[in-house]
Amino acid sequence: MNIRDFNVFIVVAETKHLTKASKLLYMTPQGVSKVIKNLENECDCELFLRTGNGMELSECGKRFYEYVRRAKSEYHDMRNDILRIKQKEHGVVDLLSAFGILRLVTPECIQDFKQKYPEIEFHYRECPDKQIERWFRSGEGNVAFSLAPCDEELYDVLEFETFQIKLLVNKEHPLSRKKSVTIQDLKDEPLYIESGEFKIHDMIVDKCREAGFEPNIIFETSGFSLCHKMVRENKGITVTVDFISDDMGVSNMVLIPFSDGKYEWKICMLTRKNEVVGNGVDLFQKHVKEWMDKIREGIITR
Repeated sequence: MNIRDFNVFIVVAETKHLTKASKLLYMTPQGVSKVIKNLENECDCELFLRTGNGMELSECGKRFYEYVRRAKSEYHDMRNDILRIKQKEHGVVDLLSAFGILRLVTPECIQDFKQKYPEIEFHYRECPDKQIERWFRSGEGNVAFSLAPCDEELYDVLEFETFQIKLLVNKEHPLSRKKSVTIQDLKDEPLYIESGEFKIHDMIVDKCREAGFEPNIIFETSGFSLCHKMVRENKGITVTVDFISDDMGVSNMVLIPFSDGKYEWKICMLTRKNEVVGNGVDLFQKHVKEWMDKIREGIITR
């Protein structure tokens, strides 16, 4: 057993369901089940009681959960201590980035930083913004790109740029003739949208509910390209920001702004409060800020 197995066990224990846990872990239900079975074999006991409604911890499982939580906490404390030493000695940037933000910051920004500071050890991972913040909260990484709102009690937040979230429709769609839309225009429309692991999903669903209706979500995805494809084929509508849509190309679609409130995609860089970031992260923050300033000034093209 290892720390990843412990994490799988904790997520299953807290969701009480293999399928729900597998979605959060980005694993197949079979893969999650195999990890749990291996843990039970190593412990020579049943850790879960399988019920019609899901999975409940057995008495052994409850005790195992207590030990695993402590072990995971101590593991992260150990990693953070070692990371702080490495930061002081060599400089380390361990970047967690929400999908879409590196497209905005541009890969060239990362490449330029690595060329300027070859002595700094650099790592990065990408996934949905909610997962990024769960990882960061649990001690993974030492700097993160995410989307507002962010918990300013936990993080020092540097806001970079704000984009308007717009409705994307096919030119053949009746809504394409509007100069602006409201959330009511989404009612009964087949909506393709990024999954509940993305803050943009919650924003749109919450606004629909505030307006008194449930959105007609046809499909949720972890990749915007599928939403784009469905709109291109005039099978539904979606929401996005213009720079992502522009990158996708194709001229038979229209971006329409919302006129009934704030619909914003605001990117932020996070570090943890009361944590020494080290020279590597400090240099990285300055580099990214200067890079974004150059993009806004037209010195660098995105």
